Amino acid sequence: MTEEDAASFESIYGLAVSAGQARDFDRALKLFEQAIALNPFNSASFYKRGNTLKSLGRLPEAVASYDRAIELQRDFAHAYTNRGEVQQTLGLLSDALASYERAISFDPGDAIAHYNRALIMQDRSQWDEVIRSYDASVRADPGFADAQYNRAVALLFTGDFERGWRAYEWRWKHVDRLNFGKLRDFTQPLWLGDASVAGKRLLLHAEGGLGDTLQFCRYAPLLAAKGATVYLEVQKALVGLIVRLEGVSQVIAAGEPLPEFDYHCPLMSLPLAFGTTLDTVPAKKSYLHCDDEKLQHWREVLRDSNTPRVGIAWSGNPGNVIDNRRSIRLADWLPHLPNEFQYFCLQRDIRDRDREALNSNPRIRTFDEKLVDFENTAALCACMDIVLSVDTSLAHLSAAIGQETWILLPFLPDWRWLRHRPDSPWYPTATLYRQTSVGDWSDVFARVGADLRRKFQMSRL
Repeated sequence: MTEEDAASFESIYGLAVSAGQARDFDRALKLFEQAIALNPFNSASFYKRGNTLKSLGRLPEAVASYDRAIELQRDFAHAYTNRGEVQQTLGLLSDALASYERAISFDPGDAIAHYNRALIMQDRSQWDEVIRSYDASVRADPGFADAQYNRAVALLFTGDFERGWRAYEWRWKHVDRLNFGKLRDFTQPLWLGDASVAGKRLLLHAEGGLGDTLQFCRYAPLLAAKGATVYLEVQKALVGLIVRLEGVSQVIAAGEPLPEFDYHCPLMSLPLAFGTTLDTVPAKKSYLHCDDEKLQHWREVLRDSNTPRVGIAWSGNPGNVIDNRRSIRLADWLPHLPNEFQYFCLQRDIRDRDREALNSNPRIRTFDEKLVDFENTAALCACMDIVLSVDTSLAHLSAAIGQETWILLPFLPDWRWLRHRPDSPWYPTATLYRQTSVGDWSDVFARVGADLRRKFQMSRL
């Protein structure tokens, strides 16, 4: 290469980099190709060209460009990492894993490579490797919020509560991806179990979804037993139900004025504050209670039901990030529900895709207009012989009032259901039915149907 060509290459390469930084990817690609024409042996040009093609969505071409960068520089760790990301997007998981492991071999401090390797190990349910990779990622970059949060979830999912709850505080740094919002900016101090609350006023406040609130409000009575005056701020829809929670002095709907308090704590930080382990989960059979009048109302409504009453809920909030894994189509489930039972729809919101199947099935009774709040839904749940639900707030509600609840779970469920177990340390009356392969509900439906028949045949002997 002549001095003139070298100078031209440096100039064009610099312009290409600047265009990429300005997100003018079409121009950047043209300039990188010009630079490569002048110097076809510069690995950085092929690497940057690969990044540009990746940004343009031209993924197979991006892989080829990374391949060339690696041919020219065998220890180009970042090229391996970025190639792996594209291969992962293309579904070439074995190739992606090999790319990440090559990147790590050349640069053990590549936090992104460790993180992405953990994601693949997670899909393969190799949880020791998942945690090992997340550990390596956060060692390499302690401020990497995605890795810190995912590590926390992996630790909780595998039952390592001691490390998991502490790490779970990283959720506040991960707010762009989740529904938690931001940690409340109160002038009063955050309480995480490090101070006595005897004689103090403690505000507990909801975060996340309705199911999270239903699950973790169980800690309020424990704080009252420590001598605290407990205020509980929850979603408006839950106020009428949670007002009967033992130990709570006042329940406040989110957005309403707050009373004076001395400390505050988000609900999902309470397990950390109490040092909760698998053996010390506060698992009272029922800690939420139905309104007596509403319970009596539903008993009257259902007094003519002579067969076992089976409550069902098959879909949750469509906005949930894992809804496509956890919710099911009613039409897919119906053929597996035994004909000899009466079914009761426990969910108020019916998706358009399920409406026809619901309306055309006389075995399912609906009460759309009467399920106006969680109090009514709780009372209806209490009148069932059993409740079957996917992982949604209805499952938490049913189990929290002590109803026998069978929960249908995807192959990779939310962390709170742990792994492998058919039971839950959080809910003594819950039984978990897990997919045995990704996306396949047929085995779950068959087991639930068989167990329903077995349960009620035995109860009549």
